[in-house]
Amino acid sequence: MLNKITKLFPFWALLFALIAFFAPSTFVGFKTAIVPLLIIIMLAMGLTLQPKDFVNVVANRKAVTIGVILQFTIMPLVALLISMILGFDAELTVGMVLVGSVAGGTSSNVMCYLAKGDVALSITMTAISTLLGVLLTPLLVELLAGKSVDVPVLGMLMSLVKIVFVPVSIGLLVNTLFHKQTAKLEPVLPLVSMVAIVIIIATVVALNASQIVSIGPIVALAVVLHNGAGLFLGYTACRMIGFEEKVCRTVAFEVGLQNSGLATALAMKFFSPASAVAGSLFSVWHNISGSILAGYWSNKKAN
Repeated sequence: MLNKITKLFPFWALLFALIAFFAPSTFVGFKTAIVPLLIIIMLAMGLTLQPKDFVNVVANRKAVTIGVILQFTIMPLVALLISMILGFDAELTVGMVLVGSVAGGTSSNVMCYLAKGDVALSITMTAISTLLGVLLTPLLVELLAGKSVDVPVLGMLMSLVKIVFVPVSIGLLVNTLFHKQTAKLEPVLPLVSMVAIVIIIATVVALNASQIVSIGPIVALAVVLHNGAGLFLGYTACRMIGFEEKVCRTVAFEVGLQNSGLATALAMKFFSPASAVAGSLFSVWHNISGSILAGYWSNKKAN
């Protein structure tokens, strides 16, 4: 039952986004809850991790290294390129660059499983990119968007430590020490994360309800192009390097599916509600595109 509810994430996200658009007052009050909700998501992620996920880096160091490099080069650079082509202003550009500069999303692990990829590698890459993102995300945003908007690098770094590093570390520690107990929570954790992300999306839509009509369609186009480029280039680059099909599928999801909830929260905290629109739309779209691609690959043998 819980699994069925979670699989309908795109539907719930769209439903609550529509409610927030037509009745903004319903969710505007959740503005101050965005960061706490994200901390809950990161804690839930930590509770699914074990030390072996990091040990796997040694066994799969080539794939992990290439995947992480692609993650933090393709997505931020493509985000900036798309923003320039579509003529985005500083607010929308920093929102896109934020989406491109954060780590891979946890939904990549689910999509990888459905697509017959390397799930252990996927979990390892998500964990590594999440921790590396604490440092790389603010630096990339400063490098790519710092000329058009003031980027508080130190402030973002400290926030990422509090929002990402600390809760993930606590979750990892608790899961390591009390795995028998936390294992019972595993079926519920995806639902908890989904509810938190849906509330974050609805809140951002509510705060931007007055300008969604004008900026929504063009940002949606940018998000679709960004996500598609990440999936395509992540997969293609690995094929050219010579990785086996399972690894190529895995890296494609790790590169193309972003932790857009984190990008949304950072945009709200350090920039503006408008800059958070890209993250909200990405949260919905990458689950739809990821599900479609996973469904296609699930019917094709991974050599």
